[in-house]
Amino acid sequence: MIDPRAVVDDRARLADDVVVGPFSVIGAEVEIGPGCVIGSHVVIKGPTRIGRDNRIFQFASVGDAPQDKKYAGENTRLEIGERNTIREYATINRGTVQDRGETRIGNDCLLMAYTHVAHDCVLGDNVIMSNAASLGGHVHIQDWAILSGFALVHQFCQVGAHSFIGMNTAITRDVPPYLLVAGNPAEPHGINSKGLARRGFSEQAQRTLKQAYRLLYKSGLKLEESRQAIAELAQGHSELLCLSEFLQDSNRGIVR
Repeated sequence: MIDPRAVVDDRARLADDVVVGPFSVIGAEVEIGPGCVIGSHVVIKGPTRIGRDNRIFQFASVGDAPQDKKYAGENTRLEIGERNTIREYATINRGTVQDRGETRIGNDCLLMAYTHVAHDCVLGDNVIMSNAASLGGHVHIQDWAILSGFALVHQFCQVGAHSFIGMNTAITRDVPPYLLVAGNPAEPHGINSKGLARRGFSEQAQRTLKQAYRLLYKSGLKLEESRQAIAELAQGHSELLCLSEFLQDSNRGIVR
């Protein structure tokens, strides 16, 4: 299953059914799980662990050293979950010791062509990064978030679950869950109603989320007052728990 023109280090560990295309380079301390397909001209460096049933397309660069001047060759890692698709020219870097020492990608994510995941980023499950979307270091993207083409996320920012980031949007503050944001700088434009409907959120749940959005952005309340009001509302509406927790944990401030 490994093309004879590929270069696979003796210290790499590949499941028996892994497919590796011509001219790909698999380095030492790389572990690739069953069912994975690695295209041609892919470079994977370690320490990197890739789970089951991932597909990596041609010319992607996975697990190389972080683009951080503080990096001095420390032993850091990249962890990739299961059933992810990584398209052409995507770049994913390992972590740094200044953070958790690990970049992590969850399950069922789609990273389209020319996307960039910098050092110490953490992606949840079912994340979509459209063409040329890029993450600075230490960015956290929660489950089901979608970044449109050429969206940029500043280092240390968080993007909440089920949010939608518009094309060419520049994120410099945290994006709470469920929001639709766009612009440069980014501004909120309501909740991600279409995405929520596709994922089975009921009309009642969406009405509750819209109520929380109004508290956060339309009520004239100060941010701390909005946080408290949403925390109280969340006691009777489980879909608001992740929003309430996000607002409590945000360190960079939120898009306003």
